[in-house]
Amino acid sequence: MKVVASWSGGKDGCFAVFKAIRDGFDVSSLLTFMSEEGKSNFHLLPTEILTAQSEAIGIKLVKRKTTPNTYEEEFKKVLLQMKSIGVEGLVTGDIYEVSMHEEGWLERICKEVDLEPIKPLWLCDTKKLLREFVNLGFNATVVKVNTKVLGEEWLGRELNNQFYEDITKLKNVDPCGEGGEYHTCITDGPIFKKRIKLVETEKTSKGNFGFLTIKQFTTTDKDAMTSDF
Repeated sequence: MKVVASWSGGKDGCFAVFKAIRDGFDVSSLLTFMSEEGKSNFHLLPTEILTAQSEAIGIKLVKRKTTPNTYEEEFKKVLLQMKSIGVEGLVTGDIYEVSMHEEGWLERICKEVDLEPIKPLWLCDTKKLLREFVNLGFNATVVKVNTKVLGEEWLGRELNNQFYEDITKLKNVDPCGEGGEYHTCITDGPIFKKRIKLVETEKTSKGNFGFLTIKQFTTTDKDAMTSDF
């Protein structure tokens, strides 16, 4: 089945793409919605790094600008465009129903445009998911934290064995950040043909959130070094 994947640049969406490909789906493109400032609506990642992720994986990226008021309309419009060129399903990294929309929003949208919702991570144990993510060789960096539950010292941390040990010791914190505790930027994994390295970053805060602004990064071919951004 030819499918498109929802993409915000973080670990869950990438892990879902990996599992969908492993299950035999043809992931033809990655779909991301951008704010007017040119950042992904969910993780506030710059457009350049989303492009680099797409190129590193080898799946084209489709970008659309939107606002909170026009999001659903634009989402349905682009899904219908995808359907017209043979797409039959939508892959997402949803684990639980924690959408900013009403319960069952994704299923409703997919039903309205006649696409199959594909959720490879749905209702999986998040502790086991994080363990599997790390063991498979994925790499991601924390770029946003809810400072009510995680301090700014978590910004910039890579999701590795030490991260797993530390996050799973905390009470009232979901290992995969399903309560909005943290968000990530994916930089490497089994489906990557290039690695992304964050070279220069800056920590900032606003309200109850801390952010890691990516100011410079490089990409590395698994055989040779190239630069980007």
